[in-house]
Amino acid sequence: MEERWSTEHVLSLAPDAASQKAAGTLSSPAAWSATGTDGSAVWGECGGSGRTPYRTVVELATPAYRCSCPSRKFPCKHALGLLLLWSGAPAAVPAGEPSDWASEWLTARQDGAGRRAAGPGTPADPAAARRRAEKRSARVAAGAAELRLRLADGIRRGLADRSTAGPWEEVAARMVDAQAPGLATRVRELDTTPQHRLLEEYAMLHLLATAATRVDELPAPLAATVRARVGYTTDTAELLAGPTVRDRWHVLGSRDTSDDRLTTRRLWLRGAKTGRPALLLAFGRPGQAPDLAVPTGHLLEAELAFHPGARPLRAALGTRYGAPAPGPAAPPPGLTPAEAVAAYGTAVADDPWLDSWPTVLTDVVPVLTPEGWHLTDGRHTLPVHRAATSDAALWRLAAVSTGRPLTVFGEHGHQGFTPITAWAAGHRPITLSAP
Repeated sequence: MEERWSTEHVLSLAPDAASQKAAGTLSSPAAWSATGTDGSAVWGECGGSGRTPYRTVVELATPAYRCSCPSRKFPCKHALGLLLLWSGAPAAVPAGEPSDWASEWLTARQDGAGRRAAGPGTPADPAAARRRAEKRSARVAAGAAELRLRLADGIRRGLADRSTAGPWEEVAARMVDAQAPGLATRVRELDTTPQHRLLEEYAMLHLLATAATRVDELPAPLAATVRARVGYTTDTAELLAGPTVRDRWHVLGSRDTSDDRLTTRRLWLRGAKTGRPALLLAFGRPGQAPDLAVPTGHLLEAELAFHPGARPLRAALGTRYGAPAPGPAAPPPGLTPAEAVAAYGTAVADDPWLDSWPTVLTDVVPVLTPEGWHLTDGRHTLPVHRAATSDAALWRLAAVSTGRPLTVFGEHGHQGFTPITAWAAGHRPITLSAP
């Protein structure tokens, strides 16, 4: 029997709240005809304002969507409504063979994936690529050296009057010119950093700029970390052509963040055999949800290629071996609060600029004290990172716990613990940031 997605998971695909609401009105069998599923895709026709119904098909593995409606949102309300129907009323979406129009699109997607897997035909000129890399390296080193001077000037003038340190936007623009976008981002953040953390941020940014000027002298793993922090990127095809790790990856949680230009989806995994953590990133333009979606708690058998670094975590998703399958009923094994602190310390020893590390806490209870929210096992306590955690997520966590110990996945760092997913005894995982 095929595994249907939860309503929570379907709604997590929506590009905005309006799409979620509109999809709810299209989730009844009365709105649809000619529906079906073959386990890898769902299709159906939805009546609209015109004579011709909108034809909607969803390929479940990626997932990917196709609808004949004129909506600029992606996925549209019809794709979401069809998924809600398939999720909540299986009898209304019977098993069968795809309609001709659905089969045509699905076949075209498979053919396109095969061509992309074949890779580019003509390799780039290695000599030209080397010259470009050397030129960029020189620009980055010069920009980093200038940044060190500006930070030193700020320290000499004093941090109490922040007007004497900037203008940081001008310095950030010079880092962009130096082809160091990672440095530019951290420089811009100085304008909004709380006063009590400003010296700490100066020190970490100075350390990164210093490392960028001497990157060729560093051990290879640390040099890779510095390049990534500075803003160098690694081509996904190049990553996947190298060593990969195949495992059954347990999806521990996901979270979306948005700004005016982009929606970023973070998906955290742990290898069932290797125990290795991994972070997948996916991006969507305004009005478009990121195209990577796997239900929390499921297992995805796939190959991952990890970005190089002293503490590899971010990975690229390679070959998948089947659709995601339901994970174990029991919560994932985890750490005590004291062990979580030690694990983060070990990670920071490898990567000094690491703000947090994915962590599963076992048998903890959320408590609200005069100092704020904490997670405790009765012996040791971790503060919650309030700036990264909404009130709704915290009260939802408290409601799941009802004062009893539970398992919580999140990110633990120097500013506290950010809860993302919770497991209560006998219940499926609950995404704390869900709509």
